[in-house]
Amino acid sequence: MEKSQPQKKLSVFEKYLTLWVLVCIGAGILLGKLAPAVAVTLDSFSMFQVSIPIAICLFFMMYPIMVKIDFKEVIRAGRSPKPVLMTLGINWALKPFTMYLIATFFIGFVFKGLLPGTEVLKSGQSVELWRSYISGAILLGIAPCTAMVLMWSYLAKGNDGLTLVMVAINSLTMLFLYAPLGGFLLGVNAMPIPWQTILLSVAVYVALPLGAGYISRRLIIKLKGRQWFDTTFLHYLTPVSIIALLATLVLLFSFKGDLIVSNPLTILWIAIPLFVQTVLIFSLGYFLFSRVLKLAYKDAAPASMIGASNHFEVAIATATVLFGLSSGAALATVVGVLIEVPVMLMLVRICLKTKSLFKGARPLKI
Repeated sequence: MEKSQPQKKLSVFEKYLTLWVLVCIGAGILLGKLAPAVAVTLDSFSMFQVSIPIAICLFFMMYPIMVKIDFKEVIRAGRSPKPVLMTLGINWALKPFTMYLIATFFIGFVFKGLLPGTEVLKSGQSVELWRSYISGAILLGIAPCTAMVLMWSYLAKGNDGLTLVMVAINSLTMLFLYAPLGGFLLGVNAMPIPWQTILLSVAVYVALPLGAGYISRRLIIKLKGRQWFDTTFLHYLTPVSIIALLATLVLLFSFKGDLIVSNPLTILWIAIPLFVQTVLIFSLGYFLFSRVLKLAYKDAAPASMIGASNHFEVAIATATVLFGLSSGAALATVVGVLIEVPVMLMLVRICLKTKSLFKGARPLKI
């Protein structure tokens, strides 16, 4: 009989993320009404179209995620090619295009008449709001999760070693594919494509925290030891990412207060295609591709969930840098945060209830 491991739970910040997001939405709307100059003044401190206060917040969103990655695990991926290749295929060859199609169908067709108006982007160009919302969905669709999927895998009793490998590989892949895929799909959506800004956002919000995480991880472990790093450093670092995210959301919604108050159903219209996309991608990975590849449950669950969830920190950062803090694209990425936790917890429960579908297959050793 196996000895049970101590149960790991979501932190207060992670467990109630949807509640904190709602609180920040309210705080942002209130700030926008009572002191609209505050957020505008903060955002005015910028360099090469990058808001310095937002850049600081977004760096601290990303760094706690990147510092957890042990890149030595990447070289072991050859032992488990099937789930890794499945995840890469879903994340980069399938998911971006299904997101574009689903968002275009719902936001650009079904709900188009319910999302009237135009907005002026940072570039000075005027676009329809519905088109801007689709752009936010696109940015979510090309950003596979590299953070909370570690928790989703743990809660679903998945293969933690394999999850770490996939997180590392997706972080590295994002450096090379995020900009070209984003530029292509935004172009198809007839949105202006500031290529220099896309590349800068990838460098600032992915490469910089990735490099900082790698270097500081090695230094801290060398000086203090692996146990201190895992039990002490990461314990205090865990809330930092979400606190930085919530601070950013207050600024985001301080600009969008008038739109939300006048048309609160906007959030719902954006959430519906995001929900459909999440369930579709998970179902294809978990119920179809994992079964075809004869993966064990412990490998199928995390391999499917890493594609279903989104790296909303990068999406928010990119939308903010490309189109502005007050853009519809930025709002759409924030809706992704709003639905992330409850939807992923639902998928975790589905995994746990369907483990018997994968009986007979052995989990991979990482």
